[in-house]
Amino acid sequence: MPLTIVVCASVVPDPLQSLIPLQTADGFGLKNEMMLPHVLDPWAGHALYEAANLAKQIDGCKVYLVSLGLKAKLQQTMMTIAQKARFDLIAIDASHSGFTDSAQTAAVLATAIERIAGLDRANLLIFGGWESASRAAGTTLQILGEKLGIIDQFQAVDEIKMNGDGSFQVLERVDGGKHQISVCAGPPAVLGWATGNLPEPPNNPQLGMMNMRTAMPAIQQAGSADIKDKALAFHNVQAPAQRRDTRIVKDLSTADIAQEIVEWLKQN
Repeated sequence: MPLTIVVCASVVPDPLQSLIPLQTADGFGLKNEMMLPHVLDPWAGHALYEAANLAKQIDGCKVYLVSLGLKAKLQQTMMTIAQKARFDLIAIDASHSGFTDSAQTAAVLATAIERIAGLDRANLLIFGGWESASRAAGTTLQILGEKLGIIDQFQAVDEIKMNGDGSFQVLERVDGGKHQISVCAGPPAVLGWATGNLPEPPNNPQLGMMNMRTAMPAIQQAGSADIKDKALAFHNVQAPAQRRDTRIVKDLSTADIAQEIVEWLKQN
């Protein structure tokens, strides 16, 4: 049976930039956030590439990209992402700030997914990032799945393999650098992706033009949503402190270096 794959992905400030949190009149935010370059959330990017790859293997499979973010930043980002994979965009005009509640975000995403015309819940796969460069609560996808009534959920996924009988095998990361292999009887299911196994696809300008024919109207017609939770308050936010203690020592054995690192870790 053809699958419907819905990828949930937001735009985020480029993590390679200096992201400085500060208090604003509207709550916590990032310094000069609107001036920062934005990218598709790196975690969710893996989910999109995996979804596109899976769709190529199954006739009639369709990929939707549900993206929650400010229209202006979403439009800039789609110019690049549209060249990477084939999808239909569902845009939601809302804050993509990391200072929001995952339950509110999941509720808005669930509503958007339920409005997809002709949605076949029996053959639905929800993809997204296991973590996020902005909303790294690690709970958004789980709450989304519960709101959609999907109980089969897999997190930290690196691989999915479809079987001939409609079931699929999932490779999940577990402690100790190992993977857990799970077999699911079939959709619906939620998969939170880690890094997957696929490289970033090369740019395809023709694919980009095809996607943008529908992406631009979707962005322009995007409905707005308020994901603020008045009961949620951030009292203090700061960037992790950077420390660098450097010593240059010659002729130190590997065992001594390792022991010194262990002692340093114990103190910190």
